[in-house]
Amino acid sequence: MLLALDTSAGASTALISHKDTDDLGQILAQWSTDAPNTHAEVLAPAVQEVLGEVGATGEQISGVVVGVGPGPFTGLRVGLALGHALAEGWGKPLHGICSLDSLALRAVDAGVEGEFLVATDARRREVYWAAYEHDEDGSRLIQGPFVGPAAELPQLPAVGAGVGLYPEQLQVVELPGEDPSSWTPHAAELGRLAQGALAGELNGVLCEPRPLYLRESDAKVPAQMKKSGT
Repeated sequence: MLLALDTSAGASTALISHKDTDDLGQILAQWSTDAPNTHAEVLAPAVQEVLGEVGATGEQISGVVVGVGPGPFTGLRVGLALGHALAEGWGKPLHGICSLDSLALRAVDAGVEGEFLVATDARRREVYWAAYEHDEDGSRLIQGPFVGPAAELPQLPAVGAGVGLYPEQLQVVELPGEDPSSWTPHAAELGRLAQGALAGELNGVLCEPRPLYLRESDAKVPAQMKKSGT
């Protein structure tokens, strides 16, 4: 089993088992919240919850997967810090994966073909985005991830909460019975992708478990501290 975590938008965690077929991993248990300011308080108890749901312990986990963003500084730090702590405490490997890949997988599962965008809220009137392609040879990242104004993105159909924020600049993918303009990343999809990568079925998915911020922090060292060398 893999334990997956993501805090690039809301917060989510999931347990994913390996499958002996060509499919990606199977979701055993999952949890999520859209609340943007409670990651530190709720994520660790949520991990205990999903482990308890299937009667698993940390020693039974084969590895930890964490979404590296892009996303806000504080949110990403919470998920990555917990991922590093659990992997270290359990003596398990830690794998990183781009959080936008979650929505790309969801779009492909929903039947999206050809080139499309994933766009999420980056605040400051910008979006985090990447371009993907799905055809008979599979799915792949073709551009990104980047951060920038929605009006500057390629003219392709898109999924993700960034579309809902900027409907005049971005064209939503039409999916019967679903609203992809409200989608946010989820750990369950990241865990499935990681299982596929670890099984040798996907290439170029896993990355270093380090935060993908894409821009400078708002926090600056005060000028007086710089002068004093502290």
